[in-house]
Amino acid sequence: MLGVLGILLSLALLMYLAYRGISVIILAPVLAMLAVVLAGEGTQLLGIYTQVFMVQLGGFAIKYFPIFLLGAIFGKLMEDSGSAKAIAQTFINKMGQHHSVFAIVASCGLLTYGGVSVFVVAFAVYPLAAALFKEADMPKRFIPAAIALGAFTFSMTALPGTSQIHNIIPTSYFGTDMYAAPIVGLVAGFTIMFTGIWWIKRRVEKFKAEGYGSHHKMEPVIDHELEKSLPNIWIALVPVVIVVASNFVLQKYVIPGWNTDYLNTAKFGFINPDKLVSIWSMIMALIMAVLAVIALNWNRIRNVNTSMTKGAIGSMLPTFNTASEVGYGATIASLAAFTLVKEAVINISPNNPLISEVVAVNVLAGITGSASGGLTIALEALGSTYAEMAVQFGINPEWMHRLASMASGGFDSLPHNGAVITLLTICGLTHKTSYKDIAMVSLAIPVSITALTVAVLSVFFV
Repeated sequence: MLGVLGILLSLALLMYLAYRGISVIILAPVLAMLAVVLAGEGTQLLGIYTQVFMVQLGGFAIKYFPIFLLGAIFGKLMEDSGSAKAIAQTFINKMGQHHSVFAIVASCGLLTYGGVSVFVVAFAVYPLAAALFKEADMPKRFIPAAIALGAFTFSMTALPGTSQIHNIIPTSYFGTDMYAAPIVGLVAGFTIMFTGIWWIKRRVEKFKAEGYGSHHKMEPVIDHELEKSLPNIWIALVPVVIVVASNFVLQKYVIPGWNTDYLNTAKFGFINPDKLVSIWSMIMALIMAVLAVIALNWNRIRNVNTSMTKGAIGSMLPTFNTASEVGYGATIASLAAFTLVKEAVINISPNNPLISEVVAVNVLAGITGSASGGLTIALEALGSTYAEMAVQFGINPEWMHRLASMASGGFDSLPHNGAVITLLTICGLTHKTSYKDIAMVSLAIPVSITALTVAVLSVFFV
């Protein structure tokens, strides 16, 4: 029991100290080793650190770094070329004040689905959203909720084919691809979207009398000359379309036709090629999209090398944040005491791994304050078990994939989440003024819809 208490203490400290602003790159190894000592395995401390924590950290980085890198470069080029802003501006201008919330959510959703970083999306959309809300005299404090709904929820985790890492990670554990459970994902995703829009519109109408407000920080200054130089919407959309379309074609038709027998050799680690299809297709799709952004916007990007360098540097922190959390999760899973924790999680619903999986991913995403971190910790520790249980109980592994991804986008949006803090900073608002609505659209509604999805699948199909 002391070992279990050590694990729980370690997790509690991870959540608290991350909220206090300490980097998870520092916290993860320190708190993992604390759990090792409290579990009575302190004599193996250095061995666990170098052979478990660091090996798993490195394994994740090796596997997914190309996607983090290319995704960050693509996002930066979309930002610096004005393409991201052009897409958002077109949505907002075409839909106007009467559909302002929908326009913000839809533009964020399209950019996120197409592989643009949620941080780039927030930077690109916020100035336009602020101008729209100010013109319509609507309370500014609801802007973060609209951006969070579009960027942090359905387009990041639920919609089949989304280019975000949260939709790629489960493929390695369940033998699926990025288009797993399309009907489940589409129904759940659009339910989250429209329920969230309904909530924000209701709140805006309720408090419309307070107007846009005054004395706000981080008010954007619109450069109208710059706005005129933005690329045409069709040019701006081409790279996004390339990511989505080429990823689908490569994943479904091109790569499966390749001769990959060579992978089943010692040189390549006897790897199952099915586990690489989604990664390979995403790498190639992002490379093509990066080249397209550069070619179409050569005269708009001030310095291509600078933009790519900034994107590459920007990819390091999210890569190693998530990789450190993977190392942490692998260390915890290696402890003898974790057997009790594992059994407790599985016994939440021993005959239905859908329920157990959703609970495990949500709880760990909440503790780490990271959707990808919680997802990888849960699947690293329990992914093979859930895959076996799915076979045992005749559950479609595609459902396991989609629900794991959706669950990662629930409790991750607690106040200490880095994306939430960054979004509020960009908008010049505080947790006090805006977090309630962020929590409703990116935590309460996604968690409720995910739970309802599990219930429907369990009652009618399991």
